[in-house]
Amino acid sequence: MNKDIVELKEDISSSPLYSEDLAPVPESKRTWSVWSLAAIWVGMAVCIPTYMLASSMIIGGLGWVEAIIIIGLANVIITIPMILSGHAGVKYGIPFPVLGRSSFGYNGIHFPAIVRGLIAAVWFGIQTWIGGFSIYSIYCVVSGTPLTMDLDVAKFVCFFIFWLINVYFIWKGTESIKLLELFAAPILVLMGVALIIWGSTAAGGFEKVLDQVDQLKAPSVVMDSEHLTLGIHPIEKVDGTIKAEQMQITLIDGESANTSGWIPVTDTYDLKQLGANNNSEGLQVKVQMAAESSSGRVLSKELIIMQSPKTPARSIWWSYAIMLTAMVGFWSTMAISIADITRYSKTQKDQIMGQFIGLPGTMILYSFVGIFVTAASLVLFDDILLRADAPWDPAALLSKFDGVTIIIVSQIFLLVATLSTNIAANVIAPANAFSNAFPKRISFRSGGLITAVFGILICPWWIINHIIPLLLFISSLLGPVVAILICDYFIIRKTNLNLPALYQKDGEYAFGGNGVNNKAIIAFVIGAIFAGIGNFVPALSFLYDISWFSGFIVSFVVYYLLMKNYQPGEQVNKPTLSEVQEKNI
Repeated sequence: MNKDIVELKEDISSSPLYSEDLAPVPESKRTWSVWSLAAIWVGMAVCIPTYMLASSMIIGGLGWVEAIIIIGLANVIITIPMILSGHAGVKYGIPFPVLGRSSFGYNGIHFPAIVRGLIAAVWFGIQTWIGGFSIYSIYCVVSGTPLTMDLDVAKFVCFFIFWLINVYFIWKGTESIKLLELFAAPILVLMGVALIIWGSTAAGGFEKVLDQVDQLKAPSVVMDSEHLTLGIHPIEKVDGTIKAEQMQITLIDGESANTSGWIPVTDTYDLKQLGANNNSEGLQVKVQMAAESSSGRVLSKELIIMQSPKTPARSIWWSYAIMLTAMVGFWSTMAISIADITRYSKTQKDQIMGQFIGLPGTMILYSFVGIFVTAASLVLFDDILLRADAPWDPAALLSKFDGVTIIIVSQIFLLVATLSTNIAANVIAPANAFSNAFPKRISFRSGGLITAVFGILICPWWIINHIIPLLLFISSLLGPVVAILICDYFIIRKTNLNLPALYQKDGEYAFGGNGVNNKAIIAFVIGAIFAGIGNFVPALSFLYDISWFSGFIVSFVVYYLLMKNYQPGEQVNKPTLSEVQEKNI
């Protein structure tokens, strides 16, 4: 027997906290190798958000090398709590909700588990809608139907087709998920490499493409509110000439609007020519570019620039810290529930190597693919006249191609990427969370089906553009959960769990009988307050800027201080005398 693995020897199947799906996975059923774990991370990490991840940093003024370093460092950092949180999954074969019983109590764990599950379930619906749209795009190309963004029957049919594909893997269980990821991973890696080769070849060279990234850093138009001038930086061709030939500037001052008409492009423009003066407040300027191409006249997106007071510049290092926090938060929810996956791993070495091979490398590769292909598009497409026209979204990039075969193949790749991400990242965690809430009534399969139905009920076609900021805010508050899990498992319990007691209502993790460890709840609440308060109190915004780290550190320290004198088997929430007397009566 592997000394890394502790197996359950008692029969506790009659316990209300026990079910076959939540039971420890015996060594004989551990079928996930280092490459299985690496593949599942490749499958999860290759998604549209990863492709677009570096865009916000480059638009914020960073170079591509700085952006890639921050993304790489962030994913190395988040892989460490992933590995620590996944240790118990390997050693005891238990999923996250069962592991959480040791720190939060068998009832206390429901709140963080259900919140984690609901976040994933909402993402499941959103990703399913995105996958359905890929099927819709293929349908439009094959049938010749014009592609529109309006809701129609065809989009809903395609959504339900992709939904049913997801449900198939839910029904077949975790082994089918492993096979899906093993199938998808090499395809997705090869697709990334192929995109780099395509961009380099089509644009005239690898270095030539990277030279274009600087054009994505500078804002296309900047307003000098003091001198009432515009600084204009349209996209240039490889030879340094400006792609746009004309520009149109409209000044809106209150209810009046004056336009320049179409004029030659210049690098500055004096707004006083349109009637602006130093007494003007709340000026709004619209800028649009135009050029002649082989396919006719092309127009850029219309930029809207608002007059605003200067804000104090942040330290570059603080900006790095904010971006690092955002990148760490990208996979923060998986750091909570990674034991759901590592419980199928054979050794600690496998889960450590699998996660380090699969996560940081894939995130770096596909973030670079997003940067490189977007930079290549500046050279390849005549209609990209301003930075705002650049196709950071792969769907926007695909819309620029005309070939039926290219579009179909590309959309199939997007389907595979979306499916592999959705099943691994957005099904396993909520299925286990819902199953843990009612172990005798809800199986993993039932929990997965609840997730799938919930993904329809949230109407992702309506909320996709409204709820994502809220999801990201809630996710930023879950760093304290990871902190409590790691502190409890490694510092307080030294990785030693009473495995049978995790499934007993009167055992060590009953915490006085109510199944809630009040100290864990206190540590979580204090950490969540520290992480989120800066979103509401401007003076404390620095705490929210680094919310994952601030919440994690505070909860870790508070939990340790509250639990440092704990002895295994001790009742943390000791019952009062009256409660004891009532029980005896």
